[in-house]
Amino acid sequence: MDFDQTYKGPYCPLTQIALAGSNAMNLKQLSEILGLSQTTVSRALNGYPEVAERTRLRVQHAAQKHNYQPNIGAQRLARGRSMTIGHVIPLSTQHEMVNPVFADFIAGAGERYSACGYDMKLTIVDDQNEEDIYRDLKSRGSVDGIIVHGPLMNDPRIPLLQELDLPFVVHGRASDIETPYCWVDVNNASAFQRAGEFLLSLGHRRIGLINGLEHMDFAHRRRAGLVAALEAAGITPNPDYLHAGEMTEINGHNAMKAMLALDTPPTAVVVASFIAALGVRRALDEAGLRMARDVSVITFDDDLSYLRNGDSIPIFTATRSSVRQAGRLSADLLISHIENPTAAPEHKLLEADLIIGSSTGPVPQE
Repeated sequence: MDFDQTYKGPYCPLTQIALAGSNAMNLKQLSEILGLSQTTVSRALNGYPEVAERTRLRVQHAAQKHNYQPNIGAQRLARGRSMTIGHVIPLSTQHEMVNPVFADFIAGAGERYSACGYDMKLTIVDDQNEEDIYRDLKSRGSVDGIIVHGPLMNDPRIPLLQELDLPFVVHGRASDIETPYCWVDVNNASAFQRAGEFLLSLGHRRIGLINGLEHMDFAHRRRAGLVAALEAAGITPNPDYLHAGEMTEINGHNAMKAMLALDTPPTAVVVASFIAALGVRRALDEAGLRMARDVSVITFDDDLSYLRNGDSIPIFTATRSSVRQAGRLSADLLISHIENPTAAPEHKLLEADLIIGSSTGPVPQE
């Protein structure tokens, strides 16, 4: 790695340099080469503000050139931290967290953890015992911070983590929580409102929704966004066109099949997950119908690393937001607050792009 190609994310003192190879240099040897004290070199590598910028860059360049490898255990002891980020994943009977979307988020967050010298601790727990796990992680000092996944409208984990004084970032939001906290979320309401407006512009009036579980904040916002688009056009949403459930292929299939069985089925649907949209497509195939020609389909979360939305031409029209990037941003924000514990809570709201694919077209003539 060239000197001018060091990591450009939040300041990560452990990894502004390359840490590979078997002939790693220790702090004393690096100090002798530079003609500086071990204290100065250590402070330069760890970002102490009293070290001049020129000296800091010189030390980092030498550390990279000579393959200096810090003693991670000693640094953790000196900092009084575990240098570990926690992810607590409940084995819920209602919502399966471990899916391709979660995998992409973890991959993005993991990039930042690795770059900043943090490990990741993944704890799988029965959802009835989740509070005990958080208290145990805090009392043992097992993690320096937590990423909260799948927030509910009034998520009890947020006040619990605030009570424990354990730094955390929520991937998503909890609408009914009024106290400030750190979060990274996509603008779900805006994305689904835009999807609805696009279908309306194509002449569709009978528009359905295949949503996630609506006690979860993201799904609540997505429904609100689509309903806002319909009501602005003078359309009262048809309850028979509104489905909510686990975002799986089979649920997408079953919801679409149920709507097709109606006397007056929708001519378009907005789907809350690319995975569920695959089930929608299967239901249309079974009914002898084609996307775009007979029923238009817009999906969300199509930007998945190992489940691509076609090649050069997208299969589905989609509101796209990178889950992997959300993982990176969540990790950046959490590490920043671990390093600066007195900083005020921050948040990042991401906007989804509308990608036109092959699954939408004008309302069919009847």
